[in-house]
Amino acid sequence: MVKLSDDERAMLDGRDGAAVQKAMELLVRYADALGAEDFVYTNNVAGVPGSSPQWVKEYYAADGGDYRAVFSRFDLDSDEVVDVPRMNAFSCHLQGGMDPSMWQEQGMTEQAFANFQQDEAEVAAHGIQVLKTCTPYLAGNVPVMGEHCAWMESSAVVFCNSVIGGRTNCEGRESTSAAMLANRIPNFGFHRDEYRKGQHRVRVDVPVDSIFEWGMLGYFTGGAVEDTIPVLDGAISEQSLIRHKHFGAAAASSGGVEMYHMVGITPEAPSMEAAFGGAARGETFIYGPEERRAVYERLNSIGSSTDVDYVMLGCPHYSIEQIAEAARLIEGRKVNANAELWIFTSRAVKATAEASGYGDIFRAAGAKLMTDTCSAISQAVPKGTRVAALDSAKQVHYLPAMMGIEGWYGTTAECIDAACSGKWRGSLR
Repeated sequence: MVKLSDDERAMLDGRDGAAVQKAMELLVRYADALGAEDFVYTNNVAGVPGSSPQWVKEYYAADGGDYRAVFSRFDLDSDEVVDVPRMNAFSCHLQGGMDPSMWQEQGMTEQAFANFQQDEAEVAAHGIQVLKTCTPYLAGNVPVMGEHCAWMESSAVVFCNSVIGGRTNCEGRESTSAAMLANRIPNFGFHRDEYRKGQHRVRVDVPVDSIFEWGMLGYFTGGAVEDTIPVLDGAISEQSLIRHKHFGAAAASSGGVEMYHMVGITPEAPSMEAAFGGAARGETFIYGPEERRAVYERLNSIGSSTDVDYVMLGCPHYSIEQIAEAARLIEGRKVNANAELWIFTSRAVKATAEASGYGDIFRAAGAKLMTDTCSAISQAVPKGTRVAALDSAKQVHYLPAMMGIEGWYGTTAECIDAACSGKWRGSLR
């Protein structure tokens, strides 16, 4: 069984109230299931606490059918409904289900929007930061190296572990909600030094220098190593936050990667030996011209018609740099009458984009800058969508399968061109 400190035992015994007690009960069960010997303290938690569609509240109608009931019964797996206090940890709410101002364009109902507003008011009242994004590190939550976190969202988790050097497993709704109250998470997996060492090598033999190329390399890597830790070396260059964002999101989608090392690039891999914690081990996978082409063809295997009626950008949520680039590419042009262009970002980044004039550029072109969600999370695409173009390997992996549509993967420039021409003209160069 997990060992408890005096403070943790007191929380479990009810010293800090019923909600914290229920949180500790859940975390103890979780730790025992994992085989964790103890807990680590965390003051950085990101999840979706208490928020739910109306049907979930209706399921708990006998318990009040409200935020309190959902947080108690669903999030904390409690056998009773308890009062939920303000959170004790620094807590952030990740992406939601709709844009707060363009929910009608996304096809949402007035009832769903009213529920969305009600949940958001509860989130804020409980001391939770309303970030509403899958990229909390772009909206003010940036851990430091070695900091223990409890984060949901696969693309955020792999970024936190790999690029920042923070420490988090890919947590779920229940564990993050409990950690918000108890400031604890089981000391297991990526919280421990020994688990953060490389397990396979990926040798990169073709130039990887753009967002497009980093996304394809990520998709190859996840498919090759599955849910283990890869160590990459070779012809990787032009590293940046947004390139890592797209690499990690793709690797987490095709194979469940939660941490990677890039020799001489990521903080825990100054050398191959450091990344592996000794001599290289596992398999060596080669990413060369043939592998590159195979990944591109796989990502575009669900595209048939070149008549594009929807372009989605912003998975993971667009950074201000990407918004600036998209604005540059579309300025002076118009979205085709038979197409839609939706760009997704966080509220924080959208505020900067609007202040910088990019919102005006998008509106003049007929594009929509949206927040809080994406088409995969909300399952919202323009009415009648048949063929989508995407600059995210993660999104092309998920959205066509979820929505029963065709999909093309390409560069941001190719996607903007498709939005304006209504035609897909992308190719592998």
